[in-house]
Amino acid sequence: MHASYDVIVVGAGHAGCEAAHAAATMGSRVLLITMNMQTIAQMSCNPAMGGVAKGQIVREVDALGGMSGIISDKSMIQFRMLNRSKGPAMWSPRCQSDRNMFAWEWRKTLESNTNIDFWQDMVNEVLVKDNRIVGVKTGLGVEFTAKSVVLTNGTFLNGRMFIGEKVFGGGRTAERSATGLTEQLTQLGFEAGRMKTGTPPRVDGRSLNYDLMEEQLGDEKPGKFSYTSTPALTTQRSCWITYTNQDVHDELKTGFEKSPMFTGRIKGLGPRYCPSIEDKINRFADKDRHQIFVEPEGWDTVEVYVNGFSTSLPETVQYDALRKIPGFENVRMFRPGYAVEYDYFPPTQLKPTLETRLVQNLFFAGQINGTTGYEEAACQGLMAGINAHRNAHEEAEFTIKRSEGYIGVLIDDLITKGTEEPYRMFTSRAEYRTLLRQDNADIRLTEKGYAIGLASQDRYDSMVAKRTEVATLTEAIRKVKLKPEDINDWLETKGSSPLREKSSLYTLLKRPEIEQEDVISLFSQIPDLPGVGEESLEQTVIEIKYEDYLSREKQNAEKLDKWENLSINPAFDYDQLKALSFEGKEKLKRLRPSTIGQASRISGVSPSDVSILLVYMGR
Repeated sequence: MHASYDVIVVGAGHAGCEAAHAAATMGSRVLLITMNMQTIAQMSCNPAMGGVAKGQIVREVDALGGMSGIISDKSMIQFRMLNRSKGPAMWSPRCQSDRNMFAWEWRKTLESNTNIDFWQDMVNEVLVKDNRIVGVKTGLGVEFTAKSVVLTNGTFLNGRMFIGEKVFGGGRTAERSATGLTEQLTQLGFEAGRMKTGTPPRVDGRSLNYDLMEEQLGDEKPGKFSYTSTPALTTQRSCWITYTNQDVHDELKTGFEKSPMFTGRIKGLGPRYCPSIEDKINRFADKDRHQIFVEPEGWDTVEVYVNGFSTSLPETVQYDALRKIPGFENVRMFRPGYAVEYDYFPPTQLKPTLETRLVQNLFFAGQINGTTGYEEAACQGLMAGINAHRNAHEEAEFTIKRSEGYIGVLIDDLITKGTEEPYRMFTSRAEYRTLLRQDNADIRLTEKGYAIGLASQDRYDSMVAKRTEVATLTEAIRKVKLKPEDINDWLETKGSSPLREKSSLYTLLKRPEIEQEDVISLFSQIPDLPGVGEESLEQTVIEIKYEDYLSREKQNAEKLDKWENLSINPAFDYDQLKALSFEGKEKLKRLRPSTIGQASRISGVSPSDVSILLVYMGR
């Protein structure tokens, strides 16, 4: 055991695991402290990774050299590419995971890294000297020193759990809450708040009647998250869909008077886009049913996750209401759903690196910053781990712009706008989402990950090979000329107008009726095209088909990037600019944006305030 480390990571959830792996892979001596070694990388809520915008984040984490994509590929039991009926900017990979296998694969990965040590204990104090972090102190009174510390405490800071009128301390079922740290941080000057999240009951899959539900199969040709050579999924488990009804709603309403949400015992705000079932019934009273996803927890378990039925109502009410859902008439419940209320720290107190403004080399990542979701936590952990390592070794900070990745969008949103409810990523939050697709995350980010020593040589070589394949195929497509007599019969089968004269394949691919899945059959008729990998082919066609949109978006990004490159001195005296609006001045003084671009996105900073800053800076 080393008493002194380069980086200490507190908490071993998705954020903590990525932070520890990143810092250790880049060369830091890392100590990962967790209250329970048996729950490293536990999927506290649903056993799944990815989804709309979240899948793009997992691919970005993988492209940079993180592990969430690889772990997901090794432990998935079903894969689906969501939103295939929409444009490629909306395509989002999602997998159903084996909960136990996911955690075990993460633990094996961390234990195989000789730069990582482990310690099982609660951290209830950070050690600070001259506004700089110097280590942590645990509940056992053990002190560890470090150059950087990353806090990834999840839902455990003063966590309280609610089931009906029952209230008990804890951050997750059967696990105690973490105490002492919030109180110390607020004494240091940090602002804290309360948030709420919840989880549904777990039930026995053997007691369900799947004949009364809709089967939800995985993709016929399942994809994966990682750009590395992880094994392809060959067999899959089905998920199922059923619905609540008026009888279910009436049963649930009998417990509303004991609901901790409605009686005011829970003060923190819950996730807007993942509300509890009682909240759905209350807010959407005009809806006579709500969708329920029945999700298996793994390959070799009968435990089932009832997605869409998150609740903190009394367990008897939960059970009686479940039995009125089609297919659940004879359900056996393993454990009831519950709500968790916990401390978080408004993320406007952070720099773009996720380092706190108040204490040097102290980083926050994950739900401590007010976010929700494994994917949002993982990417924050990755970025905090990278920068904790670089700070410890006196290297330049590492950030990602909004135009470069969803990770950049998420962090910029958090530090400039803050959040009063659990923040969840959506494609609509990204103004450059056509550029930030799931298919090109490696092209966008792997070179960056390689340059800082996180992405491996193999990852970099694979990206370069793919980039070369795309360029080669694109050039070959430009040169192919098609004769009407060779292609018109095929065009007719696709409902596309016939050619009247020789035309380029490049132009033909831009036709909207030529779908992505049509390309392989079309290309098979053209012998002059070079063979490339499936991902290279997909990306080539997307780049050609959406060339005009992509070009316009790149131009917009380049224009706005000029503002992103205009740095503002952290010690800038805004009081000297008398023309600034009162609100704008107050927000700028409190949030201390690092660039003009960030300043422009702060709520309360008007366009005229930005113009005044630009004039002062000679722009």
